[in-house]
Amino acid sequence: MKTVGYAAHSATTPLVPYHFERRNLRKNDVLIEILFSGICHSDLHTVKGDWGDQKYPLIPGHEIVGKVLEVGPEVKKYKVGDRVGVGCLVDSCQHCDQCEKHEEQYCRNGLTATYGSLDLIDKTVTQGGYSKHIVVREEFVVKVPVNLDLSKAAPILCAGITTYSPLKKWNIGKGSRVGVIGLGGLGHMGVKLAVAMGAEVTVISRSKDKVDYAKSLGAKDLLCTKDGEAMVKAANSFDFILDTVPVKHDFNTYTPLLDIDGSLVLVGQIGPMEEPLTFPLVFGRRRIAGSLIGGIKETQEVLDFCAEHGILPECEHIKPEQINEAWDKLLKENPAHRYVIDMKNLSV
Repeated sequence: MKTVGYAAHSATTPLVPYHFERRNLRKNDVLIEILFSGICHSDLHTVKGDWGDQKYPLIPGHEIVGKVLEVGPEVKKYKVGDRVGVGCLVDSCQHCDQCEKHEEQYCRNGLTATYGSLDLIDKTVTQGGYSKHIVVREEFVVKVPVNLDLSKAAPILCAGITTYSPLKKWNIGKGSRVGVIGLGGLGHMGVKLAVAMGAEVTVISRSKDKVDYAKSLGAKDLLCTKDGEAMVKAANSFDFILDTVPVKHDFNTYTPLLDIDGSLVLVGQIGPMEEPLTFPLVFGRRRIAGSLIGGIKETQEVLDFCAEHGILPECEHIKPEQINEAWDKLLKENPAHRYVIDMKNLSV
């Protein structure tokens, strides 16, 4: 079908309106009218070629919510009018050990990302959610609970699942002492989710300016890394630290804050990092680990969890023609909220 989106035609040019064709529905496909699409730092990195060369034109966006317009003849879970979402992946092999464990993000044969990947069947480049419509196989569509505000739910499909997955994997719960580094789009969701799980949460930041905002999200306090005395006092005080910073930084600052058997988990910057100091790791049996997103089952789980606990991302809604402006702000400011594109005025 004919549709429209905002595409990059190179790594250095602004996104512009782009008319293109979505594939005809296969027997297990769902056609979705996109109502809201979140903006993620990954969109910028991918389009600008930071993580490898891309095939242009490319439409980014993997925080997608909308309604079902049509379903293929073998679709069983969804019907026309349903509120649905699509996250960071739209296909996988479905038969390797990781897919069978509902961890499609670690598919042994390679996941198919929502944009910038090759479709497993026709080998065309996948195009993302900065668009009016998307066609996705049923198994990679999730339900948006009726009590979640659709206009704010989109970032849960990336920022939400990216922070929820490691919190769950490391068994964060009542009594857990959790630090969250960074209070941007990922960090603020990490705070809200960890608090809802029962953890005692502290935001870790270079500045004290966000202390009131951190507490408004449910954090107990804010630890300023520039306060040497406070950092010494905070040694060994966390069981788990979630590192959401999207730019290169020195995580050796944070490992001494972990208690014995504590874990620092990276979900932010992907690329070269500072060389880790082994002393705090060896002498505290501490760990540095990484985490991607979650699988489809876990993505549904975080949506349901957010609905149950009344958790929504902090959002600033923009029009499609404001995308480039929002990207500039993301690069310069790392705002403590998610930009969400309202698609209602985007017409084919």
